[in-house]
Amino acid sequence: MAKLDPEQIGRLLRPYLDGEPPRSLYERVQRYISLLEIWNKKLNLTSVRDPEQMVQRHVGESFYMARLLPEFQTMLDLGSGAGFPGLPVSLLRPEADVMLAEAHAKKAVFLREAVWMTGSHARVWAHRVEEMEKGYRFDVVTLRAVEEMREALTAAMERLEPGGTLAFFTGEGGATHLPEAHWADVTTHHVPLSSGRILIARLAK
Repeated sequence: MAKLDPEQIGRLLRPYLDGEPPRSLYERVQRYISLLEIWNKKLNLTSVRDPEQMVQRHVGESFYMARLLPEFQTMLDLGSGAGFPGLPVSLLRPEADVMLAEAHAKKAVFLREAVWMTGSHARVWAHRVEEMEKGYRFDVVTLRAVEEMREALTAAMERLEPGGTLAFFTGEGGATHLPEAHWADVTTHHVPLSSGRILIARLAK
């Protein structure tokens, strides 16, 4: 299959973006997807094999989440895997300090290479989140396609600042199972061109 060019990537991403970003963003996505295709053959980072679907379902939906997030300075992408949604969020929010947490050693190596290839400012935490320094918290914690979602959400809560935002993907009609907490507001957003949803929940301060 022919390699996607930046113009094609731009057309695929348009439904998920607000306005027209610089061409350099599409070029970064092109490098990201090319790298993901190579690594996916040996590491199975995603079940999606078609590069256009990778752009839309992974990068596009991550960009859409970035649009929904409030202003923030720090973000933790818990169980980052192939880097979604954290790495695309870092490309749209370069001023933020984004940490990609992935305990699987080989996946963490991929993430470091992807960060370098895309010019992202994200950092990689190649350990379990529980091993972070006690009290280390973030303005935003995101999750996507993690195993044992209920347990992951509990771990995410332990890393949220008061007033912080929890954001995660859920399937159509999927239960949210938000942990018990004093939530200031909770909203659900339908993902463009998908049956999936994004849940955004903000803790009370």
